[in-house]
Amino acid sequence: MTAVMLAILISLGVWQVHRLHWKRGILAAIDHAEQTAPIPLPADPTPFAKVEVTGTYMPGSGARYGAEVRDTRAGPTLGEQVLGVLRRPSAPPLLVDRGWAPDTAQPPLPAGEQRLVGYVRGADRPGWFSATDDRTGRRFYTLAPAAIGPALGVPDVAPYTLVLLGRPESGVWPAPAEHLPRPPNDHLNYALTWFGLAAILAVVFILYARKALRA
Repeated sequence: MTAVMLAILISLGVWQVHRLHWKRGILAAIDHAEQTAPIPLPADPTPFAKVEVTGTYMPGSGARYGAEVRDTRAGPTLGEQVLGVLRRPSAPPLLVDRGWAPDTAQPPLPAGEQRLVGYVRGADRPGWFSATDDRTGRRFYTLAPAAIGPALGVPDVAPYTLVLLGRPESGVWPAPAEHLPRPPNDHLNYALTWFGLAAILAVVFILYARKALRA
């Protein structure tokens, strides 16, 4: 039994080491993307790719996503991410996360051709505790273009979201994201935990075995 438990603990530690190298690769790719110029949005982009795209916002395609409290000049303020749909020539319409705005702010969709820079975010899946989308009120709690697009009258929207990057200005809404997101990298701590438990188990077994042999 001890050998089985020891093997399980060591295998979990090794798995976390592999995850550590995988996560470091993702973080390195994100760092590289943030330091380089955006690339034209490809037909099949990878998540977190820093891209640029040109198009015009579809009138009446505004919506809200999520709920987040941020510190503003007025104090802690409830707000959401402001969404819009960008129509592109010879490409599917694109759901755009324009940035955060207070719940009371109603920033209009910009008119005319837009050149946007942002990063690609893959579609989310609703979890057990996800709030129910308000399709009539155009308030969504899962960033899933396949569900949001039809609710906005755009059934052929691309299966990912462009999250705008920029430098937020005080009191100007929506406020775009300043940086590409960085997923947490705790795999080293997890690996050390599993290896540590394996070492403790081995020491306990050795002490027990020595005591049993002496007896």
